[in-house]
Amino acid sequence: MNDFVSNALKSIYQHPMFTTSQLSEIFSGHEKVSFLKGEHLLNQGEVSNHYYIIEKGLIRSYLFNYKGDEITTQFFTDNEIVNEVASFFQRVPTQFNLQALTETSAWRIDFDTFQQYYHSMDSVAEWGRLWMTNQLFESQNRHVEMITESATSRYLKLLETKPKIIQHSPLKQIASYLGITDTSLSRIRKEVAK
Repeated sequence: MNDFVSNALKSIYQHPMFTTSQLSEIFSGHEKVSFLKGEHLLNQGEVSNHYYIIEKGLIRSYLFNYKGDEITTQFFTDNEIVNEVASFFQRVPTQFNLQALTETSAWRIDFDTFQQYYHSMDSVAEWGRLWMTNQLFESQNRHVEMITESATSRYLKLLETKPKIIQHSPLKQIASYLGITDTSLSRIRKEVAK
């Protein structure tokens, strides 16, 4: 495992309860994988059997609305966990699709290995609880922003916090993520560029 990859995994598994030997065991439970641009990691109707830690790349989560249109619900980039939580933990088919938007390298851990760590190490259970709490917090913030902030404000925040999304995602995907039309996003981008 090279230093960069170690740092990618360490950035995810930061918790004061982890010992060096536990981290070493957890890291060894991950497998290096790569995905081509456009490749799917998970398709609607499948059960999620893995979660991924992105070393380098960009992945999106999307589903289809009642009209059959693709709606991008989330973007994931370097040093982030990609996981369809409900399917992974509840062992049910997902409504979501996970797709690489760029060539992506990641570390994959399977459900059974994670469960083994979760039940044998209190530190993993505590880390998981903290991670889930953070995910809930981020999800609630996104819901509030969609209601209380303008589309321009949401776009500027995305540009500031995750510029890779703006650089590598098609306009249609960014617009659906922001909850606006392609035309509105084009107008916002022109105004921001002035």
